[in-house]
Amino acid sequence: MGRVAFVLKGYPRLSETFIAQEIAALERRGLEILIVSLRRPTEARRHPVHDEIRASILYLPEYLLLEPLRVLRAWLRERKSPGYREARNTWLRDLLRDPTPNRIRRFGQALVLASELPGDVRRLHAHFLHTPASVTRYAALLKGFAWTGSAHAKDIWTTPEWEKREKLASCEWLVTCTEANHAHLAALAPKDRVELVYHGLDFSRFPSFEKNSSSNSEKPLVILSVGRLVEKKGTDVLLEALARLPKELRWRLVHVGGGPLRDKLNRLARALGIAERVEWRGARTQTELLAEYRAADLFVLASRVARDGDRDGLPNVLAEAQSQALACVASRVSGIPELIEDGVTGVLVEPQAPKELARAIEKLIREPLRRSALGEAGRRRVREKFGLEANIGRLASRFKLRTAD
Repeated sequence: MGRVAFVLKGYPRLSETFIAQEIAALERRGLEILIVSLRRPTEARRHPVHDEIRASILYLPEYLLLEPLRVLRAWLRERKSPGYREARNTWLRDLLRDPTPNRIRRFGQALVLASELPGDVRRLHAHFLHTPASVTRYAALLKGFAWTGSAHAKDIWTTPEWEKREKLASCEWLVTCTEANHAHLAALAPKDRVELVYHGLDFSRFPSFEKNSSSNSEKPLVILSVGRLVEKKGTDVLLEALARLPKELRWRLVHVGGGPLRDKLNRLARALGIAERVEWRGARTQTELLAEYRAADLFVLASRVARDGDRDGLPNVLAEAQSQALACVASRVSGIPELIEDGVTGVLVEPQAPKELARAIEKLIREPLRRSALGEAGRRRVREKFGLEANIGRLASRFKLRTAD
């Protein structure tokens, strides 16, 4: 079938390990891949899985004005292609409804992609339904190729309905990673166009670990939270909940992940009087993150729906934490209840409810045996249902690959 071009917004990214794991797993099953990235990396650090991936990378111009000759050459070449008129007219219809510089940039990137695509690439696959799918769709029209896609979280909930409908009608198939996402997209798509495929966790990178459930009252309990410092992660809600805990409880918060709200959240922690108990560790590699899970006593993620509609899908960090038998407290948002059964494999609270979150955290701080039981139940469920190999087979079959290593 030739190589498949995977169109990504940026590569490599520390926050998108699930995409790298998927690419590596599909390569092991025989899929030849070209990675197409709309942006160059902004982080020097990489996960070990990035070094295992064999695929070559094509970087498109992030800003058209910085590479005008490259864009002009692509336009001069592609304007003669049989698919140019349809691609241009599709883009112009989209531009009328979305007259933004980003929409203009998408078509320029699509021209460069179509012009520079190696001859052995016969299919395009977009990761994310917003910008990458737009570039992919326009390039597929230019080349006369089929295209497919994977939809995740922000890309679904911040894309206008008209655009989702048209992309779903245009693609050959699309997979998404939660039942909530699937129900939403399937209602907008032709029948059987959308399939649920969980990302899955690579247990070779997250081997089982038996946590010590013993309580040491002299040592503060370590609460871990992992996620970008953006509105949808609800880190401010977590800080407010922690500030409500009884003064006699000994705890400290370790947060892993960077993001634009770090300074604002640090100021909030100071205003709440808990800054000395909070450690902001920034982005970590997968190996470093595994050590954080194993050193923690409790994992908390206070996800919510952001004002622009952005929300989590099913955060991979929850599955990673549970794979290490770490008890988890999380919000009832999007696909999280598909992973965590309240009171059985973890604890769920309403989003944006710091009082309820504080009660849940306090109870688990005071009950180490319950933390241990929830952590072990979560570990079993993740291994039974959310393993990489159990889920990658469904995606492999879509690419007509063998379904087992």
